[in-house]
Amino acid sequence: MFRSVLLKTLGFVGYTVQYGCIAHCAFEYIGEVVVCSGPSMEPTIVNHDIVFSERMSRHLCKIQKGDIVIAKSPFDPNMNICKRVIGLEGDKICTSGPSDLFKTHKYVPKGHVWLEGDNLRNSSDSRSYGPIPYALIRGRVCLKLWPPHSVGTLSESPTRRIIKTDSDSD
Repeated sequence: MFRSVLLKTLGFVGYTVQYGCIAHCAFEYIGEVVVCSGPSMEPTIVNHDIVFSERMSRHLCKIQKGDIVIAKSPFDPNMNICKRVIGLEGDKICTSGPSDLFKTHKYVPKGHVWLEGDNLRNSSDSRSYGPIPYALIRGRVCLKLWPPHSVGTLSESPTRRIIKTDSDSD
């Protein structure tokens, strides 16, 4: 009797470890479901929307301008941020507001990206903390899963603030 219970327990532990490893690999290398919070991506993603973030683009260097990404916060590694890629390495970004008299620009250094929220008036992003290392990107948001009336792929930036460079016109 004791032996039977021990064998069943060991079998259960074995399956639990096996499925735990499979789940870890799936979340780390394929994608994950993320609950977004905060107003910085409104109206594209609102507070408590649920999105799917795929990880393959990050590994294959396929992150492009206009993509929405989940990244580690440059200030708190325990927190993720959801922002839109505005500029890639080498891009010149205008960092001044539309009403500023003098325009200021920054260049995105090699191995970095420039991220901004769609809700520019209510977003803490690269305009305040600068470009972030590409390594902080966790994944590219490809689907909105919740709420049910907005399930599907995500729309373009409502601000259309995607930086064009000389290499984009080729």
